[in-house]
Amino acid sequence: MKLDRRQILKGLGLSAGALSLRSVAADSGSASGFTHGVASGDPLADRVIIWSRYVPATGSDRVDNIIWQVAYDRSFGDLATSGVTKTSAERDFTIKVDATGLKPGRRFFYRFVVNGQGSDIGSTKTLPKGAVGQFRMGVASCSNYPQGYFHAYDDIAKSDLDLVLHLGDYLYEYARGRYVNRIAEETLGRAVSPVNEIVSLADYRRRYAVYRSDRDLQAAHAAHPWICVWDDHELTNDTWKEGAENHNEGEGDFDERIAIARKVYHEWMPIRTAAQTDQAPIYRAFEIGQLADLIMLDTRLQGRDKQLSYERDMEELGGPKTFVEEHLWDPDRTILGADQENWLGSQLAASHDRASTWQVIGQQVLMGKLITPLISEEVIAGIQLPELERDRLRDRRLMAEANLPMNLDAWDGYPACRERVHGLLAEFASNPIVLAGDTHNAWAFNMRSGTGDAIGVEIGTPGVTSPGLETYVPIPLDIMREALFSSSAELYDLDTSRRGWTLVELTPEQVTSTWRFVSTILESRYSVAESRPIVCKAGDRAFS
Repeated sequence: MKLDRRQILKGLGLSAGALSLRSVAADSGSASGFTHGVASGDPLADRVIIWSRYVPATGSDRVDNIIWQVAYDRSFGDLATSGVTKTSAERDFTIKVDATGLKPGRRFFYRFVVNGQGSDIGSTKTLPKGAVGQFRMGVASCSNYPQGYFHAYDDIAKSDLDLVLHLGDYLYEYARGRYVNRIAEETLGRAVSPVNEIVSLADYRRRYAVYRSDRDLQAAHAAHPWICVWDDHELTNDTWKEGAENHNEGEGDFDERIAIARKVYHEWMPIRTAAQTDQAPIYRAFEIGQLADLIMLDTRLQGRDKQLSYERDMEELGGPKTFVEEHLWDPDRTILGADQENWLGSQLAASHDRASTWQVIGQQVLMGKLITPLISEEVIAGIQLPELERDRLRDRRLMAEANLPMNLDAWDGYPACRERVHGLLAEFASNPIVLAGDTHNAWAFNMRSGTGDAIGVEIGTPGVTSPGLETYVPIPLDIMREALFSSSAELYDLDTSRRGWTLVELTPEQVTSTWRFVSTILESRYSVAESRPIVCKAGDRAFS
């Protein structure tokens, strides 16, 4: 049975008209009943995770006899599978079921029932098997609640998609008042709880409760299955395997904080959790029939070495030449870790053996080479800026003249590891597509190896609300665009000023990527502008 968007929204208890105006739910962290909608995720051909949260009004620390149902129809007259589960305060009353025995490539509806009270109805899909003519994915990242409305999630909810990929920064850990838009926080009422930076188990749980109270985010979860990975802010800013920029000794043991963050991520996200622990590696893979292999990486925590810093390390490590040759290009530096790098190689080899058309790599940070753009002294002098900001721009000129990367937190900070991965892609991948978040802006790269060979394409998705390059480097957009194209040979397309998400459409012949930009995140009504589609044809390893 083929369902159009209106049928799906009707099944979710929504209407197209109801979704045209934004509304934000009150923080329901202390409410009872089904408090945060429903979600589904990590679909396979025969199963999918379904999720909800039920808080008892009685004050009990457990809830038994939770009925769950998955059906072919929104009236639940034709059940595909069902069962009974339970939850407790130990898992923050979240409910997660791996619904198995489903048919491949089908849409399903699901719900939960406790003592006659029903949850919202969600819509989900299993992954297809065999030949696949088309597969549509929405790609999102960087949704900061106190920066503005989540209009991008609303647009995702109303779009015809098979899957949503969230590439990290689903929430932010900062204290109230830090890294916010004052209009959003003070006028629109998008202030976070708790007021402090989140560190404890209760803190992380409370912050998820705030984010998941957002009606647009609930609608996007209810409309499609999601596959998610964390970036740093689900943990803490600029995390690496043994520390983070935003963690200090006064905030307790780092490993304990990360263990808490990972536990709560697995409680609140529709991700398939290993039976024995919620601390297992998050990297994993999915087969989209013969059309594609989707390989999800953890470039943030699993094996990442500490980020280098121009300000901290350049002079201390012997100046620019020594810094680059002996430290930046240290062959032992890794963003993946040996275990994950070997696993990636095995996944790509398996994709080659089963003759998948596309190899889609979902991960957090830009893999394409992005070199610091050279901004002329005349442009810098002509911009009204505080002197401190003007000095920072002049420092960037020095980096540009030395042909140094813009962002050492991305793959540019781990070039030897990137070359090894490029080697794997060249050897085993027939049509590699890398997806990235993190930067809050839209990017497209034709990736090349150090010897100039075409490797594949990369698509960077704009942020849902988090501010981008236009905020950090306040250069006129046309000048910045020209400077970036001049400095970065791999760059194919970009947008450095708008928020939104990315539509990626796969067919056996080509992949088409379109950015969908929202007109505002500070007003309740919004419109959407689509970028020109960019196309990579099978076999080309580059946008055409």
